[in-house]
Amino acid sequence: MSRTSESASAEPSTRLDPRANPHLQGHETAEKSLVAAVNSGRLHHAWLITGPVGIGKATLAFRFARFLLAAGGGEGALPPPEASLFGDCPAAPDRPVPTSLAVAPDHPVFRRVAARGHADLITVERAVNDKTGKLRNEIVVDDVRAVGGLIGHTPAEGGWRVVIVDSADDLNRNAANALLKALEEPPVRTVLLLVSHAPGRLLPTIRSRCRRLALQPLDEATVLSLLRRYRPELNEAEAATLTELAAGSIGQALRLADADGLAVHAALMEILARLPDLDVVALDRLGDRVGKAGAEGAFEIVEMTFRAWLHRTIRYVATEGAAGPDADALHDPALMARLARAASLDRWLQVWEKARGLLARADSANLDRKQVVLTLFLDLQDAVRS
Repeated sequence: MSRTSESASAEPSTRLDPRANPHLQGHETAEKSLVAAVNSGRLHHAWLITGPVGIGKATLAFRFARFLLAAGGGEGALPPPEASLFGDCPAAPDRPVPTSLAVAPDHPVFRRVAARGHADLITVERAVNDKTGKLRNEIVVDDVRAVGGLIGHTPAEGGWRVVIVDSADDLNRNAANALLKALEEPPVRTVLLLVSHAPGRLLPTIRSRCRRLALQPLDEATVLSLLRRYRPELNEAEAATLTELAAGSIGQALRLADADGLAVHAALMEILARLPDLDVVALDRLGDRVGKAGAEGAFEIVEMTFRAWLHRTIRYVATEGAAGPDADALHDPALMARLARAASLDRWLQVWEKARGLLARADSANLDRKQVVLTLFLDLQDAVRS
């Protein structure tokens, strides 16, 4: 069964599934923008919600969807639907003006959205390939066709219809063109919410038909607060380290925690700390750890940490130490200063280009992950030794 249709028989939601997550922190400004758009009576039919991975874009999209579905059917703050050319629905004077998108978790609409059982909501996302049994790496045109079935009929519950595309970056060309038809001719009281991590990759015609809502990375205090909520078993030091590594993304912090990211990060940093010497045994052990079957998450941590470490080291070299941070989860200032003296900026940039190319091929060509890690460190050692 396709994952694009909201079905009560689909897989159950977890506490972090955006469909079932009542919490949204750090994006109060964006929420106020959506509330203001509703209160204006001229709600745009399509929104492009952008920002880095894991900061809450899909959570905001489902929060807005629940609000519209609950209110539009007469169960919430908005008045009953009255069709107009633009799908406008100005607030009635005898009803309170909404100030938040929050819908209580025990609300019937909240529960049905969480269970994928609301007839007026459809989510377009990567589906399972029936032939292979695996999740596709892109959204195909068949996944988008269900949108036409939703918006081509009268709303089942007499209110709003909502389409969430998560994420629009996964649309292949045919799927993007199919979605474009819905964006060009939106039915009354229909809202399309497109989540995008890299909006520059989308078709210009899709971007031009959407109102953009840009979300920013979360501040460290917010990430730390959310980590304490979702991973209370972490101690303060562990939570602080994950917060630093996550770069404003609670999703990234949780992935790191679930993939034993603290241990992988510690092993990686111990190897880096000995440069230009290499602990061959430790490096081989790290390679085995990320190279085994099912260790994609551990390899992702090595990739992310290595990129961030190298990027900040190059900035330090380029600014002659002016951009050097205090000691944190990624950097030892003394090590950075030592390595900065060991190679020129041009040499560091060469390492960056080689590492970026190798990591890109690791995904596209399914390279041996252990060999990729070994090559990264051998190239780095060669640069600082020369």
